[in-house]
Amino acid sequence: MLRYLPFLLVLALWIYAFIDCLNTPEEEVKGLPKVVWIIIILLFGEVLIGPIAWLAAGKVRGVGPGGRWTAPDDNPAFLASLGEPSKDEALLKDWEADLRRREEELKRRERGEEA
Repeated sequence: MLRYLPFLLVLALWIYAFIDCLNTPEEEVKGLPKVVWIIIILLFGEVLIGPIAWLAAGKVRGVGPGGRWTAPDDNPAFLASLGEPSKDEALLKDWEADLRRREEELKRRERGEEA
């Protein structure tokens, strides 16, 4: 059973590199066009040259954003937004005004039909 392990590891690396290359956006591929990288991975995957080349040099692997996460109570933008009237409140006031206008219009129509 242990004799199959190297083959399975090579196959897993081959599949991982192939799927990673397919899922990488074109603008993040460096060096060669994406189609050429796929061909290299497929042709040289059995000897690990293609997948290792892709993982080492084929994709831009940037570091995540350098900024620290800020809790809402420490975030100045969030704290400033607490004092501002929200857009939802303004929208609700507009809806209420529209509803009042429509109700008054309906009452006027009913009075006009009764008279």
